[in-house]
Amino acid sequence: MASTNDLKNGLVLNLDGGLWSVVEFQHVKPGKGGAFVRTTLKNVLSGKVVDKTFNAGTKVETATVDKRTMQYLYQDGEDFVFMDLDTYEQITVAGATVGENANYLLPEAEATVATHEGVPLYIELPTSVFLEVTYTEPGLQGDRSTGGTKPATVETGATVNVPLFITTGEKIKVDTRDGRYLGRS
Repeated sequence: MASTNDLKNGLVLNLDGGLWSVVEFQHVKPGKGGAFVRTTLKNVLSGKVVDKTFNAGTKVETATVDKRTMQYLYQDGEDFVFMDLDTYEQITVAGATVGENANYLLPEAEATVATHEGVPLYIELPTSVFLEVTYTEPGLQGDRSTGGTKPATVETGATVNVPLFITTGEKIKVDTRDGRYLGRS
């Protein structure tokens, strides 16, 4: 149990039978009436975002979320297998839990896997990764770096919009949060 005065970003609360991560919080002390805490909460499993207000000093139940750095080993059907770098224990994470992160996940890549009571909740990738372009249309003569973009397929199978001068076989840096091209490696 924790008080609403102890809230901080990233803290996971156990509310109404679900796990909610604190995205943002603000202590408010109006001139009239009691203080309260305004929060933005994100459901850890579904991703749903809600705003919730607590009276200051209210007790809330916190959930124990274990975040560990793990290495991605391989894909087993729809599931992904990760290995704990400290204990060498392997865990299987459902494809639905990995979600869009699968587009930027290469074998032997490191990721942070968050678990609650042994159940994987979500994975966090580094903010950017280097991926090789496996196919893209050739650029036309006179293309410039400030010109348009074209789709390129990277080694994970994802499609990234890249500048016209990028060719097949080049390594590019991609933002894992939104899939943007960030530059060449």
